[in-house]
Amino acid sequence: MVERIRNDAPVLVIGLGRFGAACAGELDRLNREVLAIDESLELVQKWSERVTHTVQADAKNIDALKQIGAGDFQVAVVAVGSSIEASVLITANLVDLKVPQIWAKAVSQSHGKILARVGANHVIYPEREAGERVAHLVSGRMLDFIRFDDDFAIAKMYPPKFIRGVGLSESGVRSKYNVSVLGVKSPGTPFRYVEADTIVTNHDLIIVSGTNSDIERFAALDR
Repeated sequence: MVERIRNDAPVLVIGLGRFGAACAGELDRLNREVLAIDESLELVQKWSERVTHTVQADAKNIDALKQIGAGDFQVAVVAVGSSIEASVLITANLVDLKVPQIWAKAVSQSHGKILARVGANHVIYPEREAGERVAHLVSGRMLDFIRFDDDFAIAKMYPPKFIRGVGLSESGVRSKYNVSVLGVKSPGTPFRYVEADTIVTNHDLIIVSGTNSDIERFAALDR
């Protein structure tokens, strides 16, 4: 039986570049215990006051990982991306140490395939994902966009004219455009979940979900 990983389990973050530092910093903000390691003493010192624990170590060396107790972690993030060889070796070391859940950053599709083959449970493509997100935003129709692997997406945008001033069930958004309005935000108020009789005004923002193509089509409607 696979051991269930606690949602508050400490996290090992390897690499304190921009991606690793952002990940470690956000985990720390979420009150997760973090051990962040990097070969660079300068980066370790820089983040020592912002992350729970920081250690200078060469994660390519499995003995160094053993010394810092890497094998005791249930979750690890390999944030090293500049050196494909280093990220693959570090991931393999974590597999050998039987870390149950390994997230690894990849800089290319081929890099990601190698990481998956050596045992990474989750492969992340931050540059590619950021580029895809920006591509959806530069048209100016959407204010934010998050795409998931199965062609499902969530977007923040201004509402098209035809749904303003009437209840959402009356506007027929889902039946006409195959997207769902999940939330609405009025000026000066937080986002709130919508109901069938929610009325969207000219000043509101909406959160919608659907396939990439359906959201693009919906976003292109007259505003």
